[in-house]
Amino acid sequence: MARSATRMQLVLAQIALALVVIFALVGAFLHGLSADVWDRVFRSIAERPGGPMTFRFILQPVMAAVLAAIDGVRDARSGTPPYFWSLVTGSGARTDRLYDGIIATARVILLGLVMDVAYQLIEFKTFYPGEAAIVAVLLAFVPYLLLRGPFERLARLWGVTHSSKDGKA
Repeated sequence: MARSATRMQLVLAQIALALVVIFALVGAFLHGLSADVWDRVFRSIAERPGGPMTFRFILQPVMAAVLAAIDGVRDARSGTPPYFWSLVTGSGARTDRLYDGIIATARVILLGLVMDVAYQLIEFKTFYPGEAAIVAVLLAFVPYLLLRGPFERLARLWGVTHSSKDGKA
């Protein structure tokens, strides 16, 4: 079941998704996909927590975790299957569930992209768009993806149950 999103949430999700895809494609076009490029990207990502703007390595995953908790409780109330598991097994509408996660994390992804552009311009004096896309997804969407299901299970353990349309729990 996809969330009922406002027009603004849909627009933000579309912008976030479009920017991640565009940044990834432009990065691949400009810098290629060689082993040297991947080595530089992952070395750069590993060195970032010690550099400027380190707070985003805490801020973005925490924001994603809060959103995952909210949506996990919503899943428990609605009786939908755990998020990541439903994406892997294809139970339910996989595309709707994935887009639901993108809608939920769109602001965090956009914040991540902006912060990474600023970081790169300060630290590298240049911009690697593919790297910005990878970092934004790693810090914003991946924690959400991994935590929404466990939060849904915790909510069920704590007694949050879904109610069916006929009034029975």
